[in-house]
Amino acid sequence: MDAAPVGPPASMDVDKLTFEIFSILESKFLFGYDDPKLLFAGGSPLTPASGAVVGKVTPPRAQAGKVCILSIDGGGRAADGLLAGAALVRLEASLRRRTGDPKARLADFFDVAAGSGSGGVLAAMLVARGKDDARPLYSAEEALAFLARSLRRGWSSSLGSLRALLRRPAGGDAFRKVFGELTLRDTERPVLVPCYDLATGAPFLFSRADAVETPAYDFRLRNVCAATCAGSGRSSSAVEVRSCDGSTRIVAVGGGVALGNPTAAAITHVLNNKREFPLASGVEDLLVISIGCGEGASTSQIVRIAAEGVSDMVDQAVAMAFGHNRTSNYTRIQAIGSPRGSRCAVAAEEMLSQKNVESVLFRGKKLAEQTNAEKLELFAHELVKERNRRGAK
Repeated sequence: MDAAPVGPPASMDVDKLTFEIFSILESKFLFGYDDPKLLFAGGSPLTPASGAVVGKVTPPRAQAGKVCILSIDGGGRAADGLLAGAALVRLEASLRRRTGDPKARLADFFDVAAGSGSGGVLAAMLVARGKDDARPLYSAEEALAFLARSLRRGWSSSLGSLRALLRRPAGGDAFRKVFGELTLRDTERPVLVPCYDLATGAPFLFSRADAVETPAYDFRLRNVCAATCAGSGRSSSAVEVRSCDGSTRIVAVGGGVALGNPTAAAITHVLNNKREFPLASGVEDLLVISIGCGEGASTSQIVRIAAEGVSDMVDQAVAMAFGHNRTSNYTRIQAIGSPRGSRCAVAAEEMLSQKNVESVLFRGKKLAEQTNAEKLELFAHELVKERNRRGAK
């Protein structure tokens, strides 16, 4: 009998490989830059931002256990966030039912929230901190209701973007009413929201980690949302936003231009952010849900195909990196089509009953055995299990 070939231990270089996968994915495929310092507002991903204000604000460390990550795709239209909003409402309801806590919020179960475009608005609303009781300001249902109200006010029309609503006199206070003067520092959990900065010709990632390091990267949440939704729909105007201290200026177009699917950026952030997540060394230490927005309704077919292609590529790469941990540690919610017409909110809820759409590397898309609603229930089970594990420790 021939001797079986002797290979390296299964765990050998897993952490190094994981780091390289996401570093390469983010720096080359998503952003197009070789220098990782260009990917983060504050400098090197492995070190605090230059000019950090030491000791002024200290971000809390995540508890021992798997780091739970919420990532939300999205374009700049309100309708682009309806599928994700409906999924988040379903997930939050499941968590409340399983824990017996009618006041539970998604921010109680996640350690990081990332979102692009309308997904960035949802992420910011879910982690924004209420000033009275230091609890998450909005539930998933309230966040979805905000998108639905905004849709009825015309975000789907020829002025149909979040940015356009901000510029119109009748809706100029939309995000101000939602967030007031809250900034990136005023969040229950770390939040990541991308945009594309025309002033530097590079992507820009709004991050609480950078905001707590230096006031130069602390932005008001209403401006963060305006930036990640800018230049979408039929209007292509950019939005100028400044940091709270006025020292940093961004001329932004939407997050979909820079990072329509922010999952890889969120994972990279966690694996590199040893101050807040010192125990996260590889994908086996993560619990990730990535929520898509269906098929975009871009006026340009080429733009739609390109955006969906990048989003699918991120999904494929992340799924491959998780490997055998994919079934429990990584969940992707995606559907065919997008909510349209006068019954958009109802259509989004109905899309959750569709078979889940999976992206397979070099093989396109396929329908999974489970529906999106079933996948949400399974992920809710994993979140509660992780929370109970932390409580036991």
